[in-house]
Amino acid sequence: MKMGQGVLPKRTYFLWVSAKDCVHVHLDLTRCGLMFTLTTNLANWMAAVVDESVHQAYSHSNASHARLAADPERVGSQAGGDCACATTVCQIFERGYFYLYPFNIEYSLFASTMLYVMWKNVGRLLASSTHGHGHGHTHSRGSLFRETFFVGPVLGLMLLLVGLAVFIIYEVQVSGDGDHTQQALVIYYSFNIACLGLMTLVSLSGSVIYRFDHRAMDHHKNPTRTLDVALLMGAALGQYAISYYSIVAVVVGVPRDTLGALNLAHALLMIAQHTFQNVFIIESLHRGPPGAEPHDAPPKEPCLTFTNPDALHALPSCPPTPRSVSPGLVGPQEATAIILAPRAHWRRRCLKDISLFLLLCNIILWIMPAFGARPHFSNKVEVDFYGYSLWAAIVNICLPFGIFYRMHAVSSLLEVYVLA
Repeated sequence: MKMGQGVLPKRTYFLWVSAKDCVHVHLDLTRCGLMFTLTTNLANWMAAVVDESVHQAYSHSNASHARLAADPERVGSQAGGDCACATTVCQIFERGYFYLYPFNIEYSLFASTMLYVMWKNVGRLLASSTHGHGHGHTHSRGSLFRETFFVGPVLGLMLLLVGLAVFIIYEVQVSGDGDHTQQALVIYYSFNIACLGLMTLVSLSGSVIYRFDHRAMDHHKNPTRTLDVALLMGAALGQYAISYYSIVAVVVGVPRDTLGALNLAHALLMIAQHTFQNVFIIESLHRGPPGAEPHDAPPKEPCLTFTNPDALHALPSCPPTPRSVSPGLVGPQEATAIILAPRAHWRRRCLKDISLFLLLCNIILWIMPAFGARPHFSNKVEVDFYGYSLWAAIVNICLPFGIFYRMHAVSSLLEVYVLA
């Protein structure tokens, strides 16, 4: 950990300068170096997350994280041994360490994500005029939300802001007495149930929209897409495990109160949301670029619409045109070829709204556990059923995968937004 943080400025400078590079020389050596650096960052992140999870577990079992942070003598004796912290500046840094440490943890995850994008860009050919599968999409600064209905981004931003407020309330009240803790858990579970329910419905709606999409499916061998799907499915197993054990504890254990019902609904919706979101993302990544037709579709013949009504009977089967031509505008002997506007424009805008909404929701669901929200220990249902040691082991092993899933889902949904 300390060795990794010693080269922190160098890593930041390397990512800052080389993030947009598409290397075309020494491809194997470059991929090997990037993958080695990526796995090193992931190892640092997982070690830090496990340490933080263990710290959170012990702080909730003994007293609370806030009480630990507010006790200078105890923190000083653990962190610095016999070194006493007597100055005000020292106490500020000492207490701020508990709140800045999650940023240090997530730096490694952000670095891993950027390195993964750089690994995908090795040997990539960018076309400036064509729109390939993930290539050639050049959006200007003001056109990020131009092809959306603004419903998804606005609703996602509202949930993001409400989630931040809920997270602050949870962190403040969960360290209080029993009534305040239960109230904080009810608020936390209620927000998560509402957010997960909306995400499940939106993901299902996106999959339904794809049923009416006639773009060609891309079944070609694609190592980066295969790795994306494997990471999504593998990382989701961590949250599946936590939800499964929570369901068993709530159904079998006692008592069955309001908090237990909220916990059960939260676990069930967590499984449903991960499943439908994975289906939507995987199906999006396997779609061809906009405008691509299925390979087995017959070529479309151009259709001419004549102003002479008698000439219409000579045409075999002409699809209806979205607009009519006024006889007074053209002569009786002239023919006008009408280019049909793509009817899938509304589907593309809906898919962009869906991807942005899911992206923002995944961000807030990543912020909460990454920065210290641990309802798994504040809610005593699982702890009383499994015992503290077993439940802490389950959470500390599976929760890092759940945090990584949210981060990887954000990057995948950003690619889905570009490909829509």
